[in-house]
Amino acid sequence: MITLTRKLEILADAAKYDASCASSGSHRKREKNGIGNTEGMGICHSYTPDGRCISLLKLLLTNVCILDCGYCVNRRSSNVQRARFKPEEVVSLTINFYKRNYIEGLFLSSGIIQNADYTMEQLIFVAKTLRERELFGGYIHLKAVPGASKELLLEAGKYADRLSANIELPSQADLDSLAPEKTIEEIESTMANVKLGIDDAKHRSKKGDKGFSFAKAGQSTQLVVGASESTDTTILTKAQDLYDRFRLRRVYYSAFSPAAETSPILRIRPTTPAMREHRLYEADWLIRHYGFKSHEITAGTQNGNLDLGQDPKLAWALRHRHMFPVDVNRASKSLLMRVPGIGVRSVNRIVSSRKFTRIRLQDLVRLRVALNRARWFVTTADHNPDVFRLDRADLPNLLSAKAEQLSLFSEMTRATVLSGEL
Repeated sequence: MITLTRKLEILADAAKYDASCASSGSHRKREKNGIGNTEGMGICHSYTPDGRCISLLKLLLTNVCILDCGYCVNRRSSNVQRARFKPEEVVSLTINFYKRNYIEGLFLSSGIIQNADYTMEQLIFVAKTLRERELFGGYIHLKAVPGASKELLLEAGKYADRLSANIELPSQADLDSLAPEKTIEEIESTMANVKLGIDDAKHRSKKGDKGFSFAKAGQSTQLVVGASESTDTTILTKAQDLYDRFRLRRVYYSAFSPAAETSPILRIRPTTPAMREHRLYEADWLIRHYGFKSHEITAGTQNGNLDLGQDPKLAWALRHRHMFPVDVNRASKSLLMRVPGIGVRSVNRIVSSRKFTRIRLQDLVRLRVALNRARWFVTTADHNPDVFRLDRADLPNLLSAKAEQLSLFSEMTRATVLSGEL
């Protein structure tokens, strides 16, 4: 008989392949005499560089699965050691770990056992018990099992802060090859039902029903990168389609790496470079926050894949030099968003500041612009000689070269240390 500790080792390790967990966006209040809260000290918003939350107890209810997806180490034909938690064991682990300040919430997924509805019922039981019996007010992320009934998905959203139905591969042809028991239609139907619950909750809130909540942190999904021949163009096109139709909060990208239990048909595939995953996250950020469309980001790229040596915003600007330089004192907000080195916050600062003064080159430094990149693409109220070298053939090499190590307090480098600004 497998001990609880051994189950934890197996099923926490098995859950590491699911990247679609995050803790932001929820506003659940703690019940009287309850524990945990998604705000303040409840959820610690601690992320790895690629966006993964590291403050959740991340588990599979079981790694037993009736499906045989080639890219998954827990597929039916895999020889991995199997284990299964009882729902009450997950409840107990979550409460005890939270009380010891080890975790801030729960991310719970599962292999498919018996069928989609049965698996979803098991996940819901854990969340419902935590909320109603244990009065747990911390963060809960549940897997929305593709193919589960609409009624179960709508019930899951009452207890979970976020739901995620992983699409894994961007085309039906990919699924037919590596996961023939799955269909994009079924997965997207699950996303549509979750969206229905989210929209209904918003409608009720507008009507004054403040007591009803449904997946306040929205829904997310995951795409595996490199398990199939699909290019970054295909992956980003699918991601934008999902954002547009289902208003997903996030699409997560997971670089494929062959493992000991990987399907033989995938074992010969090379490990996907981590930089490819990173570039997809950067491109995804441009789609969500900078007004780019997926086809713009990948148009003109080699073989439909992003350049691993340049961030996608810089690569786009270099392919469209005819659109530059832009005058920071007159350009539209949407055009400023496309200047390398000027992030969303910096654009807002520029638009606000230029109402009162003419912006000069050194003003951009104070406005937190990464001038080492932006100066080639903008004109200011004073003289900027670098814009006259915008057409030089070696500009891509100059911009891709590693910057010289400068003082931490240098005015010219202060703007480059902020994260989230492209």
